Amino acid sequence: MEGLKAGPCSVPGIDLEADNLHRYAEQLCLIQVTDGENYELVDPLAIEDLSPFRDFLETATLWMHGADFDMTLFKREFDLLPKMIFDTQIAARLLGVRKFSYANLVDQHFDVQLSKSSQKENWGQRPLPDKMREYAKNDVRYLLPMGANLEEQLHEKGRYQWFIQSCAAAMDRVREREEQREDPWRIQGSGKLDSGGLNFLKALWDWRDREACSWDRPAFMVARNAQLIDWSLDLLRGKDPVIPHNFKGGRLRRLYDAMKEAKSTPKSEWPERPKRKGRRWADEQEEEFRRHAERRDLVAEELDIDPSMLAPRAVIERLVWKEEVPESLLLPWQRDLLGI
Repeated sequence: MEGLKAGPCSVPGIDLEADNLHRYAEQLCLIQVTDGENYELVDPLAIEDLSPFRDFLETATLWMHGADFDMTLFKREFDLLPKMIFDTQIAARLLGVRKFSYANLVDQHFDVQLSKSSQKENWGQRPLPDKMREYAKNDVRYLLPMGANLEEQLHEKGRYQWFIQSCAAAMDRVREREEQREDPWRIQGSGKLDSGGLNFLKALWDWRDREACSWDRPAFMVARNAQLIDWSLDLLRGKDPVIPHNFKGGRLRRLYDAMKEAKSTPKSEWPERPKRKGRRWADEQEEEFRRHAERRDLVAEELDIDPSMLAPRAVIERLVWKEEVPESLLLPWQRDLLGI
């Protein structure tokens, strides 16, 4: 980090790499930093004391791209977020860009096509091959000039304050997010299961989690969510699930044990289905929703931005149902544009 302090930019750019596609409990594997001229790869796996970097973060304003996952890593590793993160993805979307991946933006701004060959590599391996090191540097090489371009366009369009508010709100969402949600086994698709099906799903999810932990691999490498749902439905119907041929030995035996145990679980111990919020839309509520949605779509079309940047459908519904006050659901720039 010391070599970057003399660089031309007061706001550095940072990217992070983790091994979440290769390990059960992901770890921060690489920190890429740039000041616009210099590029530095910091290896957190080789540094015993990262407290100087933590101290840097505490007061730092940074440029990043698509920083949601990176912020989660900051929070987990250092128990804090930087003072401010300017996110090039948010900036691009506020300018109406529809293809806003980092590679897309680099292509649009600099006519450079970045290789994606190392995107899913194991960043925990050491030493890092030259190809991966170059990939890591490219992830920040264009970040600051791109940020400068986007910032200039935001000022020209009078949208810079929208950007500041949106970046701050993204950071607040990560700060408020629970690290471990309740009942993590209630995966997508579980809503189609009754209480008996949920009993099987929980048993299968627990089995998969134990297997992934002992193997030190991500859970999807043991079995994908869709498989767990399909197996639960089969068990619920009294059918034997179709198990992949590569399931052998201890893993297969433990899977059958988990299914057997679930079959013997008393009904009184089955998980309950979540109670759905029964909403009966009155005519006046439907009309209010339509007015908000039409106003949003009209403003979004005039601004040439995605309507969800102004207000996602779920937010409009909560406004109509008076579940929260507008100030807690929409940012000042969004309320001003929507007249709320």
